Amino acid sequence: MSINSYEQYPLSWQPDRTQLTRPYYRSLVQQLEADILSHRLQKNTRLPSQRELADFLDINFTTVGRAYKYGLEKGLLYTNIGSGTFVSQNAFNSITISNHNVDHHLIDLGLVSSFEECNDLVTPYLARVSQQPNVQALLTYQDPLGTPQQRQIAAEWLQTQGVSAIDRDNVAIVAGVQNGLTITLAGLFNPGDRVAVDRYTYSNFIELANLLQIEVVLIDGDQDGMLPELLATECHKKKIHGVFLMPACNNPIGFQITTERRLALATIFATESLLVIEDDIHAFLTNFAIDHQLPTFQSLLPQQTIYLASMAKFISSGLRVAYLVYPNNYRSRIERSIFNINVKTSAFNAEVVTQILQSPTAQTILARKLALTEEANQFFDQLFDQPRPTNPVPFYRILPVSSKIDQTTIENYFLEQGVRIYHSNRFTTKKQPDPFIRIALSSNHIDLLEQALTVIAQNIEQFQ
Repeated sequence: MSINSYEQYPLSWQPDRTQLTRPYYRSLVQQLEADILSHRLQKNTRLPSQRELADFLDINFTTVGRAYKYGLEKGLLYTNIGSGTFVSQNAFNSITISNHNVDHHLIDLGLVSSFEECNDLVTPYLARVSQQPNVQALLTYQDPLGTPQQRQIAAEWLQTQGVSAIDRDNVAIVAGVQNGLTITLAGLFNPGDRVAVDRYTYSNFIELANLLQIEVVLIDGDQDGMLPELLATECHKKKIHGVFLMPACNNPIGFQITTERRLALATIFATESLLVIEDDIHAFLTNFAIDHQLPTFQSLLPQQTIYLASMAKFISSGLRVAYLVYPNNYRSRIERSIFNINVKTSAFNAEVVTQILQSPTAQTILARKLALTEEANQFFDQLFDQPRPTNPVPFYRILPVSSKIDQTTIENYFLEQGVRIYHSNRFTTKKQPDPFIRIALSSNHIDLLEQALTVIAQNIEQFQ
């Protein structure tokens, strides 16, 4: 029994000391999970300080610290600099973005596809590859990283996107960027490691980090990207092992990191020896749309950057092909992770992508997708008085909503109107002061997009 009394000033969380079993830190987290599930602990509740809780339970201060750290790794908790530890708003709620169990009548502006009407340019290559004399060789376990020619073509194309100092031995073909992120986190990080991300970031990365018990650390930014000084401050507080960024087009906000900000961030990454995960999923369109190429982090820090380029948004989402670029010093760990997670990515799909990259069709697809993206943004601008993000051709646009209206209310209301959108809570780990809904512009034919945006325009005011 603690020598202190909390009857007058009760703690926000009072675990039952008699229910603790060894190891105490795991037992504490089990009680934490139970109290969250039973709603005895509400989301965004500030927990007692480590010293307060240790005193209340009459256990070691470091035991509580270890429990809180374990809760952070599991995605149950988050921290605010100088403010303490809080219950995550997404504890036990999946924020994964997918089209699983989506009614066919809905217009889905949640999942990000890439103008599937362009697939008519891809289908001739499916027939062409299937008729090749060596097609049976594409149906085996051979060349698990991709065939030498496929990797060579990938390396040559990647160099046009600003990736430098690589040859085909630094490229692996993986089953989409999400698969590449899984390979990278599983192969290069350990449970308990900390990865810095933008304050709003790709929701499936957050979920993946939670699955692997990797702590996500939010770093604030502005319209140009993550703020270097805030990242440096966090690095000095506790060990940061890596950083995850989407430089060309942040998901969900749509900003593009400027050259100046990239150089400033690269200095911090180098000084702190951070492993950089560069998800450049939208660079294919940005590089096509602008008259100058922004430096990739891979070109600035080739020995400490894992670079991911998706063919899903460029060529076709259904082919599930991406290129993973890794330096020689990480080769054995990345390839071991690939062999144990993938076994092999579809060589048939990779061959389809390879042949398209070698043909004029690649430029035709780019031109059509650029035109569709511009048209989608123009229609959004006609309906909503909102500034464009710094990416000139964003796949995402956002609309601010009131912080007094909860996520479920907003999302469910629009589902009833036949439109699926996602609240900003899905893209962060803690309560934020500037909530919004994210709209994916590229997931439907333009006619359906216009129909859905009109529904949103007619109903959004009540949530603002």
